[in-house]
This record gives sequence, C-alpha cells and structure tokens, in this order.
Amino acid sequence: MLACVVARNMLEIIIQGRGGQGAQTAGNLLTQAFFEEGRQVQSFASYGGARRGSPVSSVIRVDDKAITLRCDIERADAILCFDSSLLDARLLQRANQDTLLVVNSAAKFDDDSGLGDYQVFSIDAVTIAQENDLGRFVNSALLGAFCCLLGSPAIDTMSNTILGAARAKPEENAAACRAGFEVAGRQFARNDRVHGATT
Repeated sequence: MLACVVARNMLEIIIQGRGGQGAQTAGNLLTQAFFEEGRQVQSFASYGGARRGSPVSSVIRVDDKAITLRCDIERADAILCFDSSLLDARLLQRANQDTLLVVNSAAKFDDDSGLGDYQVFSIDAVTIAQENDLGRFVNSALLGAFCCLLGSPAIDTMSNTILGAARAKPEENAAACRAGFEVAGRQFARNDRVHGATT
C-alpha cells in the first residue's frame, strides 16, 4: 500500500462520535463552512455498524488548492470527539502531540488521565446545549468551541452555516455555536492554540 503524502498546508480533521449524536451532521456543517470561506474541501464518512450508538466518524481535508488525496487520514491535525468513551488508543493512534483534541466532556483531562502527552480540551457541550434549549444535541456547541480552538473557520461563518442548515431551532443552534466559541475562549484563553489557526 502506498504511503499517503500530505501537503504541509493541508488541514486534516477527524470528527468521532456515535450514531445518533450528530457527528456526521457536524462534519457536513464544518465542511460547508470551510467551503463558504473559499477553501477547497474533501469529506467522507465511515460507519462502525448499522445500529444507533455504534462509532461513526467524519473525515475532512481542507486546503487552498485542489485536493487529490483519496486515502484515509493517518495523523490528524485536529480531532473533535463527541463522546469521551471514544477517546481511546485506537483514536489516539491517529493523533500526535501537536494534534488538537477537543472532547465533549464535563471532566478535565490532566496528567493523571492516562492520555500520555496528548493535550485534550474538554468542553461541557451538554450544558451549553441545555442552556440554549437544545436538550442533549451538542453538535452546534461543539462546532463553536472547535472553531475557537482551531482558529478557523470564523465564528460568523460557522454560526451562519448552522443557522441556514438547521431544520429545527435554527436560532437556538446558532446561539449554542456562539456560546461554545465563547466558553472555549474563556476556558483556554491562556493557551497558544486559541484563536491561532493551525494551517
């Protein structure tokens, strides 16, 4: 099997979740937001099974020129994880010490969490969603936080994309996106990653 050679300025993202959590929808929305900003994008999904709750992932590549790669992502620049139980050795094999790891969790991950040298940013997206009348639908809140920590796409682009795409509660979803962005900014304002694009 041929090695996958990635251009240095290409951004590779993995969104990992379970069926029914909205990870696939989040991947589609993030891809659309990057496209709206004039970037070249590639997106595809993989499914762990046909039942609700089984692992699913959305894989996204972003570049300023046409993307010709068709292989899977070996080492992601950023990972958005919808469920902390999926933050396991299998997923971490696709990361390195420079990978941005954002996980939906109220828990804080520190040196004693067993995750080695990986730097994990935990966002309590359930609370943000509930505060915006979305119940446990966390994808909008997570996308806002992810954009903040990744440095792109712009929050206006992301929230407007969500506003235009949401079939239910569009205003609430857009508000949750902006709230996620603000929470991530407050929680991790001292970290160099915040508001600093990785591309």
